[in-house]
Amino acid sequence: MQKCPFNMQNGTPIVDDNNSISAGERGSLTFDNLHLFEKLAHFHRERIPERVMHARGTGAYGVFKLTTDLSHLTQAKFLHNIGKETPVFVRFSTVAGGQDSNDNVRDIRGFAVRFYSEEGNFDLVGNNTPVFFFRDPLNFPDLAHAVKKDPRTNIPNGKRPFQFWARLPQAFHQVTILMSDRGIPYSYRHMHGFGSHTFGMYNEQNKLVWVKWHFKTNQGIKNLTDGEAAQLPVFHAQQDLVEAIDNGEFPSWQVKLQVMTQKEAETYAINPFDLTKVWPHKDFPLIDIGVLELNKNVDNYFMEVEQAALNPANFVTGICASPDKMLQARLFAYGDAQRHRLGVNHNQLSVNRPRCPVHNYQRDGLMAEFRNEESRQEMNGVNFYPNAEVNSLMPSKKYPPALNVSGQIRAYNSEDEDNFSQAGELFRLLTEDKKVELIQNFANGIMGADLVTKQLMVQHAFAADVQYGEMLKAKLAI
Repeated sequence: MQKCPFNMQNGTPIVDDNNSISAGERGSLTFDNLHLFEKLAHFHRERIPERVMHARGTGAYGVFKLTTDLSHLTQAKFLHNIGKETPVFVRFSTVAGGQDSNDNVRDIRGFAVRFYSEEGNFDLVGNNTPVFFFRDPLNFPDLAHAVKKDPRTNIPNGKRPFQFWARLPQAFHQVTILMSDRGIPYSYRHMHGFGSHTFGMYNEQNKLVWVKWHFKTNQGIKNLTDGEAAQLPVFHAQQDLVEAIDNGEFPSWQVKLQVMTQKEAETYAINPFDLTKVWPHKDFPLIDIGVLELNKNVDNYFMEVEQAALNPANFVTGICASPDKMLQARLFAYGDAQRHRLGVNHNQLSVNRPRCPVHNYQRDGLMAEFRNEESRQEMNGVNFYPNAEVNSLMPSKKYPPALNVSGQIRAYNSEDEDNFSQAGELFRLLTEDKKVELIQNFANGIMGADLVTKQLMVQHAFAADVQYGEMLKAKLAI
């Protein structure tokens, strides 16, 4: 078989890739070492800024198959017509650690799904838990700082997260989940996924409902104890996913929705846009809508996973944001971080590019490359709107439903909005052995923290459930 030629980036053949050009056998390098200079310069720039959070991850391609027609709920065409298939890309991740951290730590897992729909990309950037630590985005940079390495020593410090969580009572529901057996999934294949936020859907009549997305694993839930996790290779979760797909063992998830009407949202006992709480299934049962299957590994990790930029602001017509404050902040934060990390034209990269035609007047910027050859708008030099072109691009005018709002513009303190009842309900659902495991995990994590932090956590546990408080207090001997 004929070997491929070895070239520099401009196509020039490479004569020798082992020996640089020098002035004599033992002399200095010369300034015409063009291949050497290009090779070194490229090497110096191979790394880009890693994600501030969710840096360690893996991804795969697959398909979403619709099993329930949702045209009565949404205009989104990928949710119309039973049997319809939509290509997807899914990125899994841990949250706190860097790119070279451990897959098997007690941490939330990212579960981000991109639907390459015929109308554009819809990104559902969720986690493997249905709630989060807080309901106001002002707390997010502080969480990131608390769970990252100590800025003085650059060493992980397990006391720091508990110091933060203990002084933010609304975090206790998420902390309870994290300290349970669900805190360390065996693999990405063996965990559920959640959109977590509340999203809007609106139909052709512009009737709006609120929804939550759920992804229920068909592989069964499988978790690790702290001891079991310590015995596995640090890359276990990534290797498990890659090998399963390579072996034809395609992982899949049942996709489900909870639906709440606007009227129900106005009168329901809890704030339906509070990310620290779930919607009880007894009031809002899960509706099966489809199956998500992953069946193809990436060919180039850096190009397709590291440069993937899933963004909660990527909606399609028929799906919209809700008043969830955490979601609204993410609508800005993700795109802003991605423009810093990947540049202003990151949506032109293959993994981020929509599978549908895209027409607009955006031009230029670093690494501008993609051009839609079908569109004369991109060939005639017009980069403004409105303009005099006969075939000028036109906005769709398909506005999402208007929301009625009222109230004073000010900061609203939500610190006392029932931070504990759902944590207590979760605790009471656990079997006795799972309760013991939860308390042991809690004790392992908080062991090095100061006494006040431990006392605050015990107070939160008592507020959730008396048995919870008594067990944690006894375990911590305070």
